[in-house]
Amino acid sequence: MVRAHRATIQDVAVLSGLSICTVSRALRNLPNVSEKAQRQVADAAAKLGYKASSAASRLAGGSTGSIAIIAPTATAWFFAQAVEAAEEVFADSGYDTVLISLRNKASVRRKVLGDLSGLAQRVDGVLLLNVELSDDEIADLLASGLAVASVGMSKVPWDNVGIDDEHAAWAATSHLLGLGHWDLAVLAGRETRGNSVLTSGDRLKGFGRALAEHHLTVHPDLVISADSSIDGGRRAMTELIAHRSVPSAIFAECDEAAFGALMALREHGLSAPKNVSIIGIDDHPMSWFLGLSTVAQPVADQGAFAANLLCERLQNPGAPHQAANHLLDTKLIERKTTRRKR
Repeated sequence: MVRAHRATIQDVAVLSGLSICTVSRALRNLPNVSEKAQRQVADAAAKLGYKASSAASRLAGGSTGSIAIIAPTATAWFFAQAVEAAEEVFADSGYDTVLISLRNKASVRRKVLGDLSGLAQRVDGVLLLNVELSDDEIADLLASGLAVASVGMSKVPWDNVGIDDEHAAWAATSHLLGLGHWDLAVLAGRETRGNSVLTSGDRLKGFGRALAEHHLTVHPDLVISADSSIDGGRRAMTELIAHRSVPSAIFAECDEAAFGALMALREHGLSAPKNVSIIGIDDHPMSWFLGLSTVAQPVADQGAFAANLLCERLQNPGAPHQAANHLLDTKLIERKTTRRKR
């Protein structure tokens, strides 16, 4: 017998035409939601048979009433956005939040993940944000008794919410190719060797796939390693200018790296799109201000959706559940840093 699809908050968001964050607030009758939006959400939820989990049930069975959010760093824009959205959902559901920043240090990560029994005494569940995990660490989390969900991870045996990174990169690269740019460089994130976080690798695949569709190959000298930061993009672009011929267009795997590339161009008397077209991925708030073309991803919605999934697991522990990887839509946004090759 085929099990019927169980409606999720994403389904309600799609049917109502609203963001997951707005739907989450409306379902819990929280303020700052218009009457029109409240009606749209109520109608969509009724059609789908979706009901928000009750916060009261969390107190049963010796619950701590707390959830840990574990992120590689608490300062990067992506993580700050996802954490804030998740914290709002957890608070609305009656949970306290413990934020654990791994500070991008392997020693801190080993300390946190090496004491899961201690963590389980403090919290009921864990929301992981792009945390690199080994097979042993995944097994330890499953054995810890903690409810787990994640954002931006892959090949994990719990609910995950993210985007199709390969498709997003393909869309960004295809945009540049469609503008007549055939010599492309990519500012690629430093890939970790774990099996859980494949963001950079998937985005590089998307870059290569778009080139292959135009019978082009990825030139190894034009794959520049860059940290996912403004400084990382600046250093990578400076290297490209100083030691290599500058291509007509550049795909940066995240907007912050693209910001750094724009800084480096300006420092060398160059600009985008006059000398080189640049596109990123994210739709960081500064992207609009700087006129950066990008592929927008719904960061807050990813955090809110994953938090809702984790709350449902905690509040319905005995319910049958099959973990799923939920991919949210991305959107190409063309601004001022890309133009047709002349």
